[in-house]
Amino acid sequence: MGCGRTGATLAQMIENRGHTVSIIDQNSDSFRRLGSHFGGRRVTGVGFDRDTLVEAGIKDAYAFAAVSNGDNSNILSARVARETFGVSNVVARIYDPGRAEVYQRLGIPTVATVRWTADQMARRLLPVGAAPEFRDASGALVLSEVRVHLGWVGRRMEAIEDAARGRIAYLTRLGEGIVPGADTVYQEGDLVYLILKESDLPEAEAVLAARPDPEEH
Repeated sequence: MGCGRTGATLAQMIENRGHTVSIIDQNSDSFRRLGSHFGGRRVTGVGFDRDTLVEAGIKDAYAFAAVSNGDNSNILSARVARETFGVSNVVARIYDPGRAEVYQRLGIPTVATVRWTADQMARRLLPVGAAPEFRDASGALVLSEVRVHLGWVGRRMEAIEDAARGRIAYLTRLGEGIVPGADTVYQEGDLVYLILKESDLPEAEAVLAARPDPEEH
């Protein structure tokens, strides 16, 4: 939702990665930013209106990004996408960083404009296969944000590390960076940054994106 410079760049980036994209904006003139080669669906309407979202294909959506120029519109449309249509992979851009904690308590990851880049937004929407944050000089090790299934909520970080065959360098919780300890447990909304061998990253992403096996008691 939102076809300003941010939304247009993000839509083109995701389409270039082989995904189908729909973009919503109240002003049809905004779609000119997409250029003539954009093959996705353009929908004129209000991004938190249910009929508009249905027209855009929300019922089949893997992910939803709210990147209009209004904080309230972004968070409202993100909540409708998640709570009404069951889209679990949702992210909203905000202009007021002070609201980030409130939004993340609602279970919706947010990206503040002052830190925003299209690649960061895409990494949150399509985390599997996204570019790593960092590579060491040899190119063997990578630091990458990984998507963790909600089934891991309440599990210790060491269980996530064992399953991924890597180490958690840090996590972001309610907008604050944390170096996890031995007793730290995964909470909904945590953004986890894992360091491991680059060759192990695809398997780690697949394992953590899936619901874990029930814990033995």
